[in-house]
Amino acid sequence: MPAEKISPPRLKAIIGGSIGNLVEWYDWYAYSAFALYFSSSFFPEGNTTAQLLNTAGVFALGFLMRPIGGWLFGRIADQQGRKKAMTWSVLLMSFGSLLIALTPTYKTIGIAAPVILLLARLLQGLSVGGEYGVSATYLSEMATRNRRGFYSSFQYVTLIGGQLIALGIQLILQKLLLTEDQLHSWGWRIPFAIGAVLSVIALYLRSNLHETPSFELHASEHTRRKGTIRELLKHPKAVLTVAGLTLGGTLAFYTYTTYMQKFLVNTVHLTKQQSTTLSFISLLLFALLQPLFGALSDRIGRKPLLISFGVLGVLCTVPLLTALSQTSSLTAAFLLLMAALVIVSGYTSINAVVKAELFPAEVRALGVGLPYGLTVAIFGGSAEYIAFWLKDIGYESYFYWYITACIGVSLCVYLFMKDTKYSSRLNEEL
Repeated sequence: MPAEKISPPRLKAIIGGSIGNLVEWYDWYAYSAFALYFSSSFFPEGNTTAQLLNTAGVFALGFLMRPIGGWLFGRIADQQGRKKAMTWSVLLMSFGSLLIALTPTYKTIGIAAPVILLLARLLQGLSVGGEYGVSATYLSEMATRNRRGFYSSFQYVTLIGGQLIALGIQLILQKLLLTEDQLHSWGWRIPFAIGAVLSVIALYLRSNLHETPSFELHASEHTRRKGTIRELLKHPKAVLTVAGLTLGGTLAFYTYTTYMQKFLVNTVHLTKQQSTTLSFISLLLFALLQPLFGALSDRIGRKPLLISFGVLGVLCTVPLLTALSQTSSLTAAFLLLMAALVIVSGYTSINAVVKAELFPAEVRALGVGLPYGLTVAIFGGSAEYIAFWLKDIGYESYFYWYITACIGVSLCVYLFMKDTKYSSRLNEEL
């Protein structure tokens, strides 16, 4: 089948939506990237693992807001437009980042410091919970039928890109601008201040986006039934499919991205700079893989990629993490981490478009965002906390088996679901 050309307005919309997504995820990941430096500023003195455990707890609580964000912004997107929902979500993220940047330390204001940190993280969780479903819907609806996997894969390119920018800023601060003591004292505030400024730029870009044709096609319909829980529950199979296919993928993704930087320091015993450098290089390559896998799904379907992730994830997770925990070689650590990220790409590159293809336009943003947000809140948000807790009690390897079991559950979903490339609800709106 010949490749379809995408019109300049659609391409501009995809680029604009992706850049906004990049900034939102940078703000979200800056917390994780700099947790090694600011954990001691917000919590009482103790051992490093205990402070990281407290910081990971706040990270996990931020995830609890994600299903609420998926519901709130999904409803706005389905009723009032994808553009409006994306604009409001980035504004909320900006405020959360600014709050973290300006919060005094525990030594200065006591218990109020972690409370304010938690409030800021809850606001960011609300924002990013809405961002995923709405941006997945927006990019999928803006893409052409035969290139949908390719163009929608840029959601994860920019999602990973946000983490790369956070790590890149960390590398610059570590190696060129600040000492270790300065980073622990006040330098960790810089990335959050940058995030607040970038969010304002993203707000401007999103205010000039075009609305999607799919939303405009249904814009005249009665808004009371659009984007509601009652309407969403008319599609129970699709809702359960989103939760099931997300379960293993989100846990593996957060393990090999946000948690991995701490794992390399706390378990592999690399230095913070080595961990940051290794994470940066591996994530850069991971981002570049997403369009390749997305384009492959346009040729062979979504289901083969998901099944490949499921099978390899079940077979390889324990061996990969065990070998990584025992290695003393930077090269070996890099190769093991890249092997894991190649496997996870079978999920990350296409999961957004698969979810969008399951729902009709009137509940698409809500259908993608809410069940995804619930699943991520339970399994993705708790990944770091569970990993640190198991390490703290001396059973770190149990975490590897936990990931394997969750991927196994998702594999069952992949095996029995339809291939959405051929059964997409988006095709009905062309």
